[in-house]
Formats: sequence, structure tokens, C-alpha cells
Amino acid sequence: MKIIRVGIIGQGRSGRDIHGAYLTTDPKRFKIVAAVDLLEERRKWAAAAYHCDVYADYRDLFPRRDIDLIVNATPSCRHAPVTIAALNAGFHTLCEKPMAATVKDVDRMIAASKKARRILAIYQQARYAPYFQQVRKVINSGVLGRIVQISVAFNGFSRRWDWQTLQAWNGGSLLNTGPHPLDQALQLFGDGRPEVRCFMDRANTFGDAEDHVKLILSGKGHPLIDLEVSSCCLFPDFTYNVYGTRGGMKGTQASMEWQYFKPGEAPRQKLIVTPLNSASGSPSYCSETLKWHKGQWPEQAPASADGKRYTASKPSLSMSVVFYTMLYKTLTRGAPLEITPQQIRRQIAVIEECHRQNPQIYGKKKRP
Repeated sequence: MKIIRVGIIGQGRSGRDIHGAYLTTDPKRFKIVAAVDLLEERRKWAAAAYHCDVYADYRDLFPRRDIDLIVNATPSCRHAPVTIAALNAGFHTLCEKPMAATVKDVDRMIAASKKARRILAIYQQARYAPYFQQVRKVINSGVLGRIVQISVAFNGFSRRWDWQTLQAWNGGSLLNTGPHPLDQALQLFGDGRPEVRCFMDRANTFGDAEDHVKLILSGKGHPLIDLEVSSCCLFPDFTYNVYGTRGGMKGTQASMEWQYFKPGEAPRQKLIVTPLNSASGSPSYCSETLKWHKGQWPEQAPASADGKRYTASKPSLSMSVVFYTMLYKTLTRGAPLEITPQQIRRQIAVIEECHRQNPQIYGKKKRP
């Protein structure tokens, strides 16, 4: 089995606690051979934890020929320039989310990938979240009928004062947390460009970017998508709420339930335009009894690509397993990426439009 040698640029929360944490658990397929961070204490930690070379400047990786994949886990504002530099240097590159802040930068990244003939992957691992896979499974089964609306809420209550609250660093809720639910929402929306209506606010943040987002995606022949990403929702009660013509589905990242009726089991009805009366002759309202069929998830801990089982309450490991399994097949067998830069381009186009629609927050030129 070929071992993919990896260089990680950035040893913050993503580089260390997501990519580094997973890659060290899969030594048969991946080996961290280099790590980069501006902070000396993080370099020392990486050298001890990974037993690899460490650098302060990511460009020091480029002369090396023993690296198969570079993971760009730098701050969001560095995703486009560092990814382009790594591709130009001849390395397959995995870029953390958000891919970029503008479609223009996305196109530059895709162009660099094509010119260098190197793979450009984006770490949108929430596409493989067990709860989202269950939502897709139930919707695709057709038991809920035509899907009228899908409400998605990645909400909570928090105050933040770090770099991810700053526009200059490509911060804000939509670029920080938003790429996960928005990627899922666009998959459920289907092909095509949605109509976008977005409302933003700065509520609890100490920075100049938004921390409350209400986003509506619509289009003829598509379900209405109602997406919230808010840091001022103290009582979040669902992640997904699906409205269908035969039933519905609601739940969190830990559990889901759904109900539906079967048309063949439902009472036959027809439109009546005359006043309705009960059996006693008094005015009445439409009323019928439907037989509801129920489902719930998880029935047991969901299995991941490596055959192991992980609890629904801790999906992060299973998402990494599935994502890196997919990427490994692309790097070693030439299998197509399941999550492509072109797909993420549509996501960034939506985010850019949301920023345009909210000049009260994004109307001024960003500080360099």
C-alpha cells in the first residue's frame, strides 16, 4: 500500500486538531513528513508529535521532492495565495475551508491546478457527516414526497474575539461555519444557480464581520432552503427540519426522526366548495386520520469507510476517515474527486452575493 507523504502548513486548530490528529491515526496510508507554523512553540510540538521536519516559512517546503500532498491549514485569508503557490511548486494540495472569499480567487486556484496538472481538493468533510448522509437517504427514498422546504440551522450562543471575527482575515459566520451547512444545502438544492436572499447582523462578535446569518435559496423546481448560522441563538432545537408533501424529518447531528404517510393508505379526498358540516349538521373543518410510518436514526452507531463504527455524537473522526479515504483513492488510483473545486465555486458565489447584499457590514473596503 502506497504511503502518501504529507506536509501540513499551519498548526492551529485545523492543522493540528483536525488534519494532524487524523493523519497520525492512519499510518498505513499517510505519513506527516513536514509541518509549518510561524510560532516556535507549535513547531516544537509538531516535531515531537509527528517526528517530522518543521519550518517557519511554508516556501521552505517547495524544494523538497519527498512530499506527495500539501495540506493548507493557514488562516482563511491565506487559503488562496498559499494554495496557488503550492500548486505552482508542483504539489497536490488540500485546502481547508473556506476555499476563498471570492469567485475570482477560486478561478485563480482552479487555473493553477490545471496548469500544474496537480490535484486541488477542498476539505468539505461535512459532506460525509453521518446525520447529513441520513437526511439525503430519507429524502432520496421519496417517502416524504416532494420536498417543499429544508430548514438548516447551525446555531448556538457565543461571543468571539479572535481573528475569525475580522473581514480582513476572511472571517465571519458565513465563511467560518457557513461552508459546512451551505455545502450540504446546495447538494440538497440540486443543480443550477439558486436565487439568493441574505440578511446579516453583528450581534455578539467583537470583530467587524457578521455573526448572524439568515440565508434563503430558491429556484423553480427546487426546494426552498432556509439556512441560519447564528451566534445569538440560545435555544437551538434542530439542525435539519425537512418539509415534504407526505411527511417530514427533523433532528440534530446526533439523532433524526421522520414520519410519512403512504398515499395508497390515505383516505380518498376531493375538493368541496360548498360549506362543510359534521354528522350532526354543525359547521366543520377538514379532518382526516392518516396512518403515519415512523423512522429514526441512528438505529446503531454508523459505520465508516474503514469498517469501524463511530457514535453519532462524535462524527468528526468518521468524516475525516471518509474524506481522506476518498482523497487517497484519487491520489493513488486516479479516482475522481467526489467534492470538486467547481462544486465549491458555486458555494463561494453564493457567499460573495450574500456579502454584496449586506452593505451595512461589507460596504466598506476591507482593511489589508
